[in-house]
Amino acid sequence: MSSLGKKRLEAALAIASYAVGSGAASAAPTPGVEIPKQLILTASDILMYTNIWKIYFEEDLSSKGVLEMLAEVGIVVVAATGTAYIVAKGSTALLNEITDWLGPMGWGVSAAISGSLTGLFGAAWALYCDRLYFQKESQPA
Repeated sequence: MSSLGKKRLEAALAIASYAVGSGAASAAPTPGVEIPKQLILTASDILMYTNIWKIYFEEDLSSKGVLEMLAEVGIVVVAATGTAYIVAKGSTALLNEITDWLGPMGWGVSAAISGSLTGLFGAAWALYCDRLYFQKESQPA
């Protein structure tokens, strides 16, 4: 398996583990405290993003690196992505408040939605890192 193939496999496994963890954390009923739980899940998502970056580039994601990426991607894309993320997390929190009262079936729905969102955002980040890694590796030295 190529180096890029190994990185893709590691990233996919990391995304899957974070998605399962996010789903499991969301399944626990916590009526009235969904927003704080979503903040903790957001922190977990940030750890996932930095872990994927480290898989591809074997370096910790620094604040300088983040600023360079934001400049490269463009403020419009960053604003749209950030807004989508905030809306998704807010909607999930509201939905979880409702499903907390539905018992085990509602908790399962919460877990599936939260895990899916984590997986979706993780996959999008992995694709971005994959593209950057491929461009970096294909440039002549």
